[in-house]
Amino acid sequence: MAGSNGQPKAYSPRSSAELRAEIERTRAELATSVSALREEVSVATDWRQWVHRHPYASLGAAFAVGLWLGSRD
Repeated sequence: MAGSNGQPKAYSPRSSAELRAEIERTRAELATSVSALREEVSVATDWRQWVHRHPYASLGAAFAVGLWLGSRD
């Protein structure tokens, strides 16, 4: 990889403390991302939220399911 002046970057090995700190930062970021994703999924799959946001579509779907169930033998 080239540095900002066009010269190759000098390789500098990182210490184990730096690597551990980077791993911990990555773990924290991952935990935050997973928590946010879980929250999004729970909101997206919560039928109460869906009914609250789309009342007429919910009413139509309930009506259609009722008709289907009523027409069965």
